[in-house]
Amino acid sequence: MRRLMLLRHAKTETDAPSGRDQDRRLDERGHKDAARMGDWIAAHPPFPDTVLVSHAVRARQTWDIAWDAMKDRVPVPQVEVLPELYGADSAEILEAIRTATAPADPKQLLLIGHNPGMHEVALMLIGGGDPDGAKALGHNLPTAGLAIFDFDVKDWGDVAYRRGKLVLFVSPKLLRSE
Repeated sequence: MRRLMLLRHAKTETDAPSGRDQDRRLDERGHKDAARMGDWIAAHPPFPDTVLVSHAVRARQTWDIAWDAMKDRVPVPQVEVLPELYGADSAEILEAIRTATAPADPKQLLLIGHNPGMHEVALMLIGGGDPDGAKALGHNLPTAGLAIFDFDVKDWGDVAYRRGKLVLFVSPKLLRSE
């Protein structure tokens, strides 16, 4: 069994001072939402063994803030910054998932990236599971939204579209309404 957690970066400023999209930083709400999602992940095992993060500033900040909220409660994961996750489409994201084996073979993988690719791959992975979560996820993968999938496979290389069981979809907005 493998568990995949897809986390979209948290809310950002409209423009970076540099003018480069990949330099956009989290805004105040983004900081709060990233911390809220880190706290939620720490309270809901299993925890990620490996974290793959886009090199964009907003994705790295999302991880750093989420990690700060969970670091005293969960084992330290291996973290890898992958430039190819920035602007990745669903096929490129799936390839990053399928090759997530080195150096350790993680059982739980957290991937932090960007829409539209993250939303598209999440929709394409659903092969069953939580119908309410699937319906909510069908509309959007919002900033700091988290889609959790289980795959009944022995190796990440066997992960495929329509093979994932959507365990849960959660977002800061859903957590605020609880």
